[in-house]
Amino acid sequence: MNLTAPTSTIEFVIPEWLRECLNTRHLSHKSDASHEAPGEADLICRAFEFAYSLHEGQYRASGEPYIIHPVAVAGLLRDLGGGSAMIAAGFLHDIVEDTDVTSEELEQRFGKEVRLLVEGVTKLSKFNFSSKTERQAENFRRMFLAMAQDIRVIVVKLADRLHNMRTLEYLPDQKRRQIALETREIFAPLANRLGIGRFKWELEDLSFKYLEPESYREIQELVAEKRADREARLTKIAESLKHRLQQVGIPYNEISGRPKHLYGILQKMQRQQKGYNEIYDVAAIRIIVNTNDECYRALAVVHDMFRPIPGRFKDYIGLPKPNRYQSLHTVVIGPSGKPLEVQIRTLEMHHIAEYGIAAHWKYKETGNSHHQMTPTDEKFTWLRQLLDWQSDLKDAQEYLEHIKDGLFDGDVYVFTPNGDVVSLSRGATPVDFAYRIHTEIGNHCAGARVNERMVTLDTLLKNGDIVEILTQKNSRPSLDWLNFVVTPGARNRIRQWYKRSNREENIARGREMLERELGKNGLEALLKSAPMQTAAERCNYHSVEDLLAALGYGEITLNLVLNRLREAVKVQQSIAKASEGWGGIDPQALPLLPAPTKAPPLLPSSKSPIIGVEGLLYHVAGCCTPVPGEPIIGVVTRGSRGISIHRQGCPNVEPVPGDRLVPVNWNSTDHDSGRPQTYPVDIQIEVIDRVGVLKDILSRLTDNNINVRNAQVKTYPDQTAMIDLGIDIRDHEQLERTFTQIKKLSDVLNLRRLNQVEG
Repeated sequence: MNLTAPTSTIEFVIPEWLRECLNTRHLSHKSDASHEAPGEADLICRAFEFAYSLHEGQYRASGEPYIIHPVAVAGLLRDLGGGSAMIAAGFLHDIVEDTDVTSEELEQRFGKEVRLLVEGVTKLSKFNFSSKTERQAENFRRMFLAMAQDIRVIVVKLADRLHNMRTLEYLPDQKRRQIALETREIFAPLANRLGIGRFKWELEDLSFKYLEPESYREIQELVAEKRADREARLTKIAESLKHRLQQVGIPYNEISGRPKHLYGILQKMQRQQKGYNEIYDVAAIRIIVNTNDECYRALAVVHDMFRPIPGRFKDYIGLPKPNRYQSLHTVVIGPSGKPLEVQIRTLEMHHIAEYGIAAHWKYKETGNSHHQMTPTDEKFTWLRQLLDWQSDLKDAQEYLEHIKDGLFDGDVYVFTPNGDVVSLSRGATPVDFAYRIHTEIGNHCAGARVNERMVTLDTLLKNGDIVEILTQKNSRPSLDWLNFVVTPGARNRIRQWYKRSNREENIARGREMLERELGKNGLEALLKSAPMQTAAERCNYHSVEDLLAALGYGEITLNLVLNRLREAVKVQQSIAKASEGWGGIDPQALPLLPAPTKAPPLLPSSKSPIIGVEGLLYHVAGCCTPVPGEPIIGVVTRGSRGISIHRQGCPNVEPVPGDRLVPVNWNSTDHDSGRPQTYPVDIQIEVIDRVGVLKDILSRLTDNNINVRNAQVKTYPDQTAMIDLGIDIRDHEQLERTFTQIKKLSDVLNLRRLNQVEG
């Protein structure tokens, strides 16, 4: 927005609805009548006057007075049937962001409800959905949480976005394209999910106009060119339908032709791979009647007058869309021999199709309590799913992919044996259905019946299928299921089962081994202590749980774990402090090694990457491959290789006598470009085998500017896969950050740093 444009020559004209509101408030001051309606008018008028005074002197990029924008947003919300608090929020939605007014002052003037709405919209305005992956994912999470608290927040934001799109031409081209792309990918699908058809269609067409201007103009001209013929044909068909409905005694409210919006025509052309001249149903006949029964009777009349095309009938009355849209759709052969789409609905269904969730406010209830809609409402099952994914999917890229898929309305509706309707993503299978019903049903799924016939678990479900899941107590998920399930919930629960099943048993076994050696008293505190975490890292494991799992399945010995733990204990300056911190563990159970050799102080003037070996021949040991940021120790080799640099705690250093140990440290001030800036590290990743998992891991490494020297993948039928990678790391901080990002991937079960035995 531009708040500093030159003084505008455009005059602000108060719209008629607002003028009436101001007059109502004025008259109410002279009347002793009920103050309920005037009270609402008073809130709206005070919000307008406050916004007008604060935005005075501010201008948009178009040169218009800025107040035109909040007035337009408030008008859109009024048309949707929003209450006084919602309309007031439309006037005030930019106040906190663009002026010195605080949220507290807003609450004092207009109440808590208006404040919360304005705060919610202000937060949404700061979200950037075209930023880097991690930040973009976080913005989505916050947006859906805001929607969950009060759905009106996103409706105000949609009205704000719609008016901004109507005036987008005044912004620079790059900014226009960025906003238009964000609108098409995020806000138009949100409007669709909320059922606000009139917002969705206009947002899509405006985005189309700025993202693909040539295609937009072409379709616009083609539609305009054939408008006269189309309107004449539709008028003739509408008159025939009116006459027939009157004959059979079916009252109707409206029968009219409806041209499809331009972006919808483009999508149909792309979906069917046809040119505009080959798309016949660019307009539809809409019949609006009074009752559900009359809808089906009118359908019979249509099918009697025109030949229906098989497979092109959809009953959204019996099976409403998740956004509550209801209507009968049928495609017939019209009088000219061309396909014609006919939509039949009641007046209430038409209001819901136009206003979506806002029809709940505009035509149904009174009072303000009904506005506070949350994901517990049945009509928001899709929002509950989006919220569930926030906890299920930790990886930002995967979360974004599922969110953008989940926003688009491409559902298939199937039935349970009891007749309950279940909505699934298109392409869903019986396994997706099983996990939607309950996690345990999915985990023990052994087979499925669809329409009373046994089918394979990868069978694609179709609208109207009746699905029955067969379970067995000993059945378990198969890794092959990941190759065909499409719902994020099913995919994530299969992964979780594999992550938990064997891993939890191994962790428990590792704990038992430590308990037998150290005793039960204080073990919990010990496992959570800093020395235990240090011991895990020195054994090349990212966490204590990873260490316990490796101990449980025999990848590491108990003796080595205890040795690393002894060293970590010695690093503590006081045995008493260590004992107290562990809740009573006897330090004598962990015999201490000699104190580690003190590293030399850093010398800022030194050009060597390692302090303590200046002028000497040295090399980084391949057995533990230390990197800057990790404690190190030098070992004088017996051959001609000089000093070998190891990580402190490396098992190869244990038998070395003290007179061969050299105190060393990393030089954090090394700026010698001739020295190596990266260090080799070998890692091993256990993953659930699926197509693209290696690509996902490599992309995380690329994001962190990490070079991959070599990669080896080992796979086995219906088992986890092992990926060995050789990477080049700058320092310990980069290694830790990379480990954290890779472990967030849903398919990663375990990640460890490897030791390469030095020859």
